[in-house]
This record gives sequence, C-alpha cells and structure tokens, in this order.
Amino acid sequence: MFEFLEAVVQDYMTADIKTVGRSMTLADLEQRFEADDYNTYPVVEGDDVIGVVSKFDFLKCFAFTTYSLVPHYDDLMKQTVGDVMTAEYIYVGPATKLTRVLQLMVEHRLRSMPVLGPKGGLVGMISRVDVVHALGVATRNL
Repeated sequence: MFEFLEAVVQDYMTADIKTVGRSMTLADLEQRFEADDYNTYPVVEGDDVIGVVSKFDFLKCFAFTTYSLVPHYDDLMKQTVGDVMTAEYIYVGPATKLTRVLQLMVEHRLRSMPVLGPKGGLVGMISRVDVVHALGVATRNL
C-alpha cells in the first residue's frame, strides 16, 4: 500500500484526451459522449481550459422542477456546452499525489478531473478508473 501513498497523477493519468469547445451543441455533445465513453470533457478555448462538461451537466437541463417548465427536446439539444458547463472546476497537477486525488474525488463526488501543467495548459485527465488501477498495482505488490 506504501506504493499508492507515493503515486502521483502523471504516472496514471490519461494524456491523450479529447476536448470540446463552448459552442458545441448538446446534440453533438451527446454523440461525443456515446462515441468516446467519456464522463467529462475539458472545455477549451484556444490553449485555455475554461471549464468542464460532464454527463451530469448534460442531464441537468432535462430535470423537471416545480420552478421551471422543460422546453421542447429539440430546443434543449440546440443549447451549447457553454450554456451547461461547469466554469469553476477542480483540477490537479501532474505531481499531485493520488491520495489527494482520491480525497477530492470522494469529497466532491467527481468521476474525473483535468490535469493542468505548470503553465496552466491541459496535459491530461485523471479518472476514478485510473485511481482504481493505481490501487490495484499497489496491492498486487503486497
């Protein structure tokens, strides 16, 4: 288990990731979620990560409440990623310990989060699957 305590994000993150832009429609986003089997995409503008959009963000616009009526499905699907994304997001760096990642995931019920380099550029994503894999590697060595 000591191996997990020393493990860092850069050793387990996914570096080859796909991103979306804020102008992408929800209809296109839905297709991307299905094709890529991602739970969260970083939303980028130029070289900057301006937010994240998750399946949860996508589904929120379809939720019924006593305060709002849900528009027609086609109207909802014309909304953009910028309309539903989370602009204030949690991220980690490549040198962040996986114990900290695990803590953030549990505290904030996150499935994945962006990994930003020292200058703020996107270098990868770290997900629950990555953390589970790291735990498995650490416990196999016992």
